[in-house]
Amino acid sequence: MMEVKAVIRPSKLPALRTALMETPGFPGMTVAKVEGCSAPSKTSKANIKDELTDYSAKVRVEIICNDEVAEALMDRIVTVCQTGQVGDGVVWCTPVPKAFFIAKSTA
Repeated sequence: MMEVKAVIRPSKLPALRTALMETPGFPGMTVAKVEGCSAPSKTSKANIKDELTDYSAKVRVEIICNDEVAEALMDRIVTVCQTGQVGDGVVWCTPVPKAFFIAKSTA
């Protein structure tokens, strides 16, 4: 299993949700509001006030999925969420050695 994580612009979440729901093997996702800032070398700061207040609202998406689906999900996230501007976000994938989906017992 793999964990696909992405930090994206909040405005891209509705389109991403629609695109992921159409992706075969998509198991669902967890979404959280987060804040982030760009690396100092990627943006110019006029003064210390700018450096301390440059955090912007982002959304973190987390998906636990089968290995076969991870690459397709990452590609879909990049395609849907990129605008070509600094601050579009980041996508990464890490192995998950063991995971259990919690479900109501039918017994």
